[in-house]
Amino acid sequence: MLHPNPVTNPESPISNMNTNNTDLLVENPDTTNLFQLPPEAKRIPGWRLWIPLLLQIGLIAAVPAQSVYTFVTGKTVILQTVPVDPYDLLRGYYQVLSYDISQSNNLEKLPGWKDLPPSDIKACPVGIVCPDKKTHYVKAGTSFYVILESPKDAANSGSPKAWKPMRVSLENPSNLPANQIALQGKYNGRQMEYGLETYYMPENEREKVNQEIGVAQRGKRQSFVVEVKVDKTGHAVPVSLWVRDRNYRF
Repeated sequence: MLHPNPVTNPESPISNMNTNNTDLLVENPDTTNLFQLPPEAKRIPGWRLWIPLLLQIGLIAAVPAQSVYTFVTGKTVILQTVPVDPYDLLRGYYQVLSYDISQSNNLEKLPGWKDLPPSDIKACPVGIVCPDKKTHYVKAGTSFYVILESPKDAANSGSPKAWKPMRVSLENPSNLPANQIALQGKYNGRQMEYGLETYYMPENEREKVNQEIGVAQRGKRQSFVVEVKVDKTGHAVPVSLWVRDRNYRF
């Protein structure tokens, strides 16, 4: 009886690989030390994180803090507004106002006006008749102070009387009389700004003010006064708006 010879498995191709040939092997690199920070970078001091955060908080808090300081320590001043269209006054959610002292032609006759830095615009020479009679144009971006004086008969019924501009100064004057205050402003190239031009008014108050303005201006355009607080640095914050004998707080 014939018995088949046992069949042996052919040698696996893998077993034929020459494992002694080190040129064909790729050594697995050690990646445990890749992208590691130096030891000193792992230990960041806490103050490096807290100081920038505190600086940002301080900058954010500085704006309302300045307003609170002015409101608490400032002197009450009444500013005269220019006649406005009531629909422009209460456009949207904000009130936009302009003042007598916002217009350069109301300040250019005051002492100190010509001491402000001049612009490159050629003014009308003195003694020459020009369509534009201005003899001094102020450089845009100029900061200044307008000195205001309280009226002698400020205490009366109805709305308070506006303070009167007396002079203009490049610097905040010291030792002003008790009835005067320096309000800081800036010329934007078109008019003077004092940071008192835009206010937020709640919706229910806007309707009341709008009606009062409509009644007050029937038959003629009537201007209004704004009550503000001005501190010793010249910074000002709005307090309220007077329409006839009605007072609306901002």
